[in-house]
Amino acid sequence: MPSLQSNDFELFDVPVQFAQDSVVLDARWKELQREAHPDKFAAQGAAAQRLAMQWSVRINEAYQRLKNPLKRAVYLCDMHGAPIEAESNTAMPADFLIQQMQWREALEDAVSLEDMEEIAAQALSSKCEQLSKIEQLVDGAKDFAAAANQVRALMFIERFGSEVDARIDSLGQ
Repeated sequence: MPSLQSNDFELFDVPVQFAQDSVVLDARWKELQREAHPDKFAAQGAAAQRLAMQWSVRINEAYQRLKNPLKRAVYLCDMHGAPIEAESNTAMPADFLIQQMQWREALEDAVSLEDMEEIAAQALSSKCEQLSKIEQLVDGAKDFAAAANQVRALMFIERFGSEVDARIDSLGQ
């Protein structure tokens, strides 16, 4: 059994890479939760149950990070000395900044549900492209600094997508 200090990939016994199989992660999470469930340690006393609870929390935290592509990318960049630092480092590729401005203008001008759904589709397509770039940079090139730039762009895309979804939801009310 790994220690509480093991990284998420060691804990889940999966490769240290961006590409992950969600079916494997789900199955491993269930297995680890079964092994660490506090009820299994009831006969061993309060200390054993507390430790099992720590394990359960640690397993859930790791699962949430590994399961979510954005969180997984941030974690991998951090592990490899390329922290995202989204609050202080807003460096983005120039072409992405132009795209960002175009989306903002399009969203401001959007009046119909169809307009907003088109913007949402563009954002989703861009998100898929970013995930692919991140996978290539992390798993292929092992260029974590470049991946960190793409992760910051992905963070913007996800926030923007949420804004568009909120606007679409408000139209439906």
